Amino acid sequence: MGHLGDYRCPACGHARPEPDVVARQIELQGLEGAEFDLVVPQGSRRVRMALPGLYNVYNALAAASLALTLDASLDDVATGIERFSAAFGRFERIAIGDRTLVVLLVKNPAGANEAVRTLVAGGVPPLVLAALNDEIADGRDVSWIWDVDLERLLERLERIVVTGGRAAELALRCKYGGFDPEAVEVEPDLARALDRALELTPPGGELVALPTYTAMLELHGIVAERGYTRPYWERAA
Repeated sequence: MGHLGDYRCPACGHARPEPDVVARQIELQGLEGAEFDLVVPQGSRRVRMALPGLYNVYNALAAASLALTLDASLDDVATGIERFSAAFGRFERIAIGDRTLVVLLVKNPAGANEAVRTLVAGGVPPLVLAALNDEIADGRDVSWIWDVDLERLLERLERIVVTGGRAAELALRCKYGGFDPEAVEVEPDLARALDRALELTPPGGELVALPTYTAMLELHGIVAERGYTRPYWERAA
């Protein structure tokens, strides 16, 4: 998100081109989704999508731009956006007994900041499960967690369970972010961390998980093994 926005050079007049496809009157509805006016040369439609977060509004505009360029109608584009559901690991909801696991993939500062923004806008839950790995698919360097505006989340949390191969670094980040170390539970084993976080989640409640990529795959493997969802490799097929 860092490179997006309006711009103009006062010296030469070079400026951002006027976009053909825009979103206006945006209403972010926390983890439930977003609603906006999709405005294009052919007209406008009020659209409600199930994906939350401002960056998913950007994604919807990108998809709409491509579809309209390929001569799809505005009605078809609006219908397509409204029918789209969360992709694997990206604001995905998984029923685990009488609780719900909400998975928000975080891979870099930009994406993590948008996840934080969405949680803050929708009402931060009292507990979060955060998983940090440093496998090849995640990136070996985890210093990016210091570029995340985690304080906005931490100041509203009551407790956090940190897990993964670099759980200790994540716990340290929370401490330097001003979070009470006594409210940080460190459990490197993801399965045990999930069990502990679910134990702390009241019946009927939602547990928000913020895993990096390989932790998200492992998390899916755990819940699939327990029979709560199909394995990711089956769903990908």
